[in-house]
Amino acid sequence: MGAGVIKKQGRGRRSRRTRSQPMAEINVTPFVDVMLVLLIIFMVAAPLLTVGVPVELPKTAANPLPGEQEEPLTVTITAEGAVLIQTTETAVADLVPKLRAIAVERSSDRVYLRADGSIPYETVVQIMGALNAGGFSDIGLVTDIGGPTLDGGDG
Repeated sequence: MGAGVIKKQGRGRRSRRTRSQPMAEINVTPFVDVMLVLLIIFMVAAPLLTVGVPVELPKTAANPLPGEQEEPLTVTITAEGAVLIQTTETAVADLVPKLRAIAVERSSDRVYLRADGSIPYETVVQIMGALNAGGFSDIGLVTDIGGPTLDGGDG
């Protein structure tokens, strides 16, 4: 008996299995990797974006204020009595005009007042009056947590 000859079906054409077709799926693994790295970077950098003027804040048992959309305006009174808007030192006489100029550019009238615990109450109230005269009526006093609750217990 003789050997048989096998005929190819497609006459010179490649079969479907060997032809390279474009990949239809999107590979999301590199995208997820990049997003996780960016998330870690922002988680590390976010605490560093707060105002960095060192003051010894008084402690209180009050709850924190809710967050806001715009970067908060912060006025700080240091232990030496210097007044800073964000991180820029400002003379007390120039405080109201600068605050008025800032209030025109902002959509929120909220301001955070950070004062060292050793500052006399009179000074804090005078700066609060200047903030009000400068156009900021929503003043939040910044404190540290863990202070006395005034009900006999320690917070």
